[in-house]
Amino acid sequence: MDNSRIPYRHPQPKESPPELVIPSAIPDDERVWVPQGENVWFRPLCLCASRGYWMNLLRVRKSGVLSRHRHPQPVHGYVIKGRWRYLEHDWVAQEGGYVYEAPGETHTLVVDEGVEEMITLFQVNGVMIYVDPDGAVQGYEDVFTKINLCRAHYEKVGLGAGYVDQFIR
Repeated sequence: MDNSRIPYRHPQPKESPPELVIPSAIPDDERVWVPQGENVWFRPLCLCASRGYWMNLLRVRKSGVLSRHRHPQPVHGYVIKGRWRYLEHDWVAQEGGYVYEAPGETHTLVVDEGVEEMITLFQVNGVMIYVDPDGAVQGYEDVFTKINLCRAHYEKVGLGAGYVDQFIR
């Protein structure tokens, strides 16, 4: 008998959090996008408080410098729409492209003129440390600041502060 289509018969580990399935990563409801700056939003997908990372879509509808930052852990990105680059490199992350950002590197994210909308899926591990051109720390972002931004925004737009809980693991 072929048992390849029989599901696993035993319980999953009780300590394992539930899986997270988001049917439409790019939401129909604009309120799901959390403002991060002028014409810059993020859409949370997974806010992993237990492991200190987050996955989100970053959406930008302006040209110019977004931020200068460094990461102490790796970052992964997949460009869904548009393009962007770092001032410190000669490559351009384009639609359909993947980017690996090495731990410790400092870079300045730019969306060039002519890009009407950029959407990139990012997995950020640990923290983003915002710095000036000489490396002096200007601020930071981690999974907990992201959760707080979401709570405040979702409360303000009528989804309720608890709306973010579905993304927290």
